Amino acid sequence: PYLHIGAITIMVLLSWPVALHAIRTDKKAFLLQILAVVQVIIVGPYLAILLFLFLIPLGMYSPCIREVGTLGPKPALIGHRGAPMLAPENTEMSFWKTIEHGGDGLETDVTISYDGVPFLMHDSTLRRTTNIGEVYPNETAQNAALFSWDTLKELNAGTWFLKVSDKPFSCMGSLSRADQNQAMNQSIYKLSNFLRLADSQNKLVIFDLYRPPEKHPYRDSWINRTLEVILNESGIKPHLVLWLENDMRPFVQSVAPGFQQTMGNKAPVEDLLMDNIVKLNLAYTEMSSEDIRKYAEANITTNLYVVNEPWLFSLAWCSGAHSVTTNAVHMLKNLSQPLFLMVSRSSPFFPGVRSRGGVFIVTFGDYGSGACMDKGDAPLDGEGFKLNPSLPGSCEPLQVLPPHLLFHLGPGRSILFGKT
Repeated sequence: PYLHIGAITIMVLLSWPVALHAIRTDKKAFLLQILAVVQVIIVGPYLAILLFLFLIPLGMYSPCIREVGTLGPKPALIGHRGAPMLAPENTEMSFWKTIEHGGDGLETDVTISYDGVPFLMHDSTLRRTTNIGEVYPNETAQNAALFSWDTLKELNAGTWFLKVSDKPFSCMGSLSRADQNQAMNQSIYKLSNFLRLADSQNKLVIFDLYRPPEKHPYRDSWINRTLEVILNESGIKPHLVLWLENDMRPFVQSVAPGFQQTMGNKAPVEDLLMDNIVKLNLAYTEMSSEDIRKYAEANITTNLYVVNEPWLFSLAWCSGAHSVTTNAVHMLKNLSQPLFLMVSRSSPFFPGVRSRGGVFIVTFGDYGSGACMDKGDAPLDGEGFKLNPSLPGSCEPLQVLPPHLLFHLGPGRSILFGKT
């Protein structure tokens, strides 16, 4: 709706210069022909665009136009790598920021070190989010999984966040002095510590699990090693884990039946149910409100990523998404309802009548010849009327409803047109 209103505003502002060119006249005959062509070139497209903007709402669809009471609950908020607008991504500080701002879950990325320690890192190298260039300048292009944990744990994972040139988001605010000091002392986070934190705060976790490169000692046992950490070292409650990795899924289900099996791509409902999938994790561009509804009917919920803007979150909410992955938990948590929710309202005169935009039209069914009318087809006593539901075919005077709003359409049928 904002784009449409903005376009109309621009057209209104352009109307004055367009009008000036359209009505300009010149007495010289040869200039009149040129002027006529110019007028067509300017006014024609302008009127065409204006007509298009006038008619386009007829074809608009928005899931945020709903009947009263049909809006679902607010989607849960899962912090994408924590709260990367407030702290260095995938660090302990980042996840604590998500928790402090009321996030419902934590999302991250898991890589396995050369000596078998799962740790959190999104990129394939350490160059962007650590000080590897200062400590090991010749190793900046090395795959992160080829470092030992003893090397990884000594790297700083927060100072990059404070550099103006490296800010990941243009809309980031300034950090307090305390937050700056905390960010400067962040290190690479182990998966086991991440899971303990989530378990202590009863937060859902979902993560992308990266397979190590060739010749890595855990190349073929990466899933087993990750499961060992989850089940034996972290102590996290199984139902808090949204298991996303599709490789060896039957094996994972057999050793960890309590995990919430999550799929990263769309599939027929029958196939998902056969694989015990309870949640879909998809980009918001891949799902429609109809898709979300279809899966929800089969008790398969939907998580959409990455949703940062309030207007986009509003669409996800109206569409029925169960949760969203976001970089902006601190902003979306304060949203109490969708930004542009449009609902039907009850008429103050007829509780069963719904209206949108303040205008309503009501047609009455067949209540018998002359219902609500006297024999002269005029309102009784010159007053307005309302239907008495306890006495079909009868009327009661209603002073607040002007009689000129009631029209007789024939035996037993009337129409009311007015504004709420």
